[in-house]
Amino acid sequence: MRATGMISRAWLATAVVLAAGVASMAPALGATAAPHPAFAATAASVEDRLTSRQLQRETERVLAEGGFVGITVRVRDGARTVHARAGEAELHTGRPVPSEAEFRLGSVTKTFVATVVLQLVAEGSLSLDDTVERWLPGVVSGNGNDGSRITVRNLLQHTSGIYNYGTEEDTGNTAADFERTRFDHWDPEQLVAGAMRHRPDFPPAPADDPEPDWNYSNPGYVLAGMIIEKATGRPWAEEVRDRIIHPLGLTGTYAPGDDPYLKAPHAHTYHLFPGSGTWTDTTARNVSSVDAGAALVGTERDVDRFFAALLGGRLLPPAQLAEMRKTVSVGENVEAGFPGLRYGLGLMRQPLTCGGDTWGHGGDLEGFTVRAGSVGDGRRSVVVVAGGTGGGYEQLLAAERAVRGLVDRALCAGVG
Repeated sequence: MRATGMISRAWLATAVVLAAGVASMAPALGATAAPHPAFAATAASVEDRLTSRQLQRETERVLAEGGFVGITVRVRDGARTVHARAGEAELHTGRPVPSEAEFRLGSVTKTFVATVVLQLVAEGSLSLDDTVERWLPGVVSGNGNDGSRITVRNLLQHTSGIYNYGTEEDTGNTAADFERTRFDHWDPEQLVAGAMRHRPDFPPAPADDPEPDWNYSNPGYVLAGMIIEKATGRPWAEEVRDRIIHPLGLTGTYAPGDDPYLKAPHAHTYHLFPGSGTWTDTTARNVSSVDAGAALVGTERDVDRFFAALLGGRLLPPAQLAEMRKTVSVGENVEAGFPGLRYGLGLMRQPLTCGGDTWGHGGDLEGFTVRAGSVGDGRRSVVVVAGGTGGGYEQLLAAERAVRGLVDRALCAGVG
């Protein structure tokens, strides 16, 4: 699906969510909050921990099993950080994938946006119980959509029922369609209007509903970005920059706007579109089509540092961080592919085989997969960035399982 941020409609139709692979959290950079009970995980013995050579072998295995073109892995265990990489940065060049390169974050962007919203809640500028209609009158309406019933919490939690519109409905989803439209600009109002052409998938959930209906909705986060701008008078990207990126020193993270190119060093991304037997280079593209749902660019270090600050209480007061961690079921269909997955306010939680959970978010657009996670009190974390996606349901599922297995192994074992 074109421009879906974290998951495609094809995956939703088969009840397999790309986003469910992992989560990402990391250690505190300053004052720490008390560990959450769900953060506990079985500690690995020294003998069980991955060596650099073992991590390299695991990375090469995932490259092959996932059918990727290139992959990088960054594992941090306390103060020790180990990198592994495999494959090519660009097809047929033999050039290795660079470490600490820029890459598109995809729907990891959602956690940044949710954090800004919750900061505004803490400041009293808005409330999680505010309706979309209060902030954006008349924007969510028609075909059974009613902004007066949808809250800010619903948007962040994916319980609004808003149809997960993607621009491929208007542009097509073949390789030729991508080439024709890759540099097109989309306004957030256009993206929301596309969703409003469809009836909602279900009524929005009340705040106290213990088992709400759930669907992944990128337009919900586009709306969250629009609400940030209405509440502050500045675009969501500027608020993310000044509230998160600059204070944390995330030197490789930014919102690219209409600039379709990544800065060097970076690896190329490739996708196998429906009906195509060859890779399409998707590296250069205008990501306005995903806006506040998936537009940010960053680095492995920055992703780790962001979630470290978030978990460590540097970005949100305890009350708002607790709201973020309140998770709901994503439904039986999704859990059939990803057992135990639950969703909070811009955060995902999924269990590890060794006990405990990963927390955070992943990201996907045509051509790449981002998965990151941490366990315990954040002493152990992993970030995986892989390029080369598509090829049908079975290949997508194999790739997700391979990456998930690597994340699980790294988080359960750590590095020695």
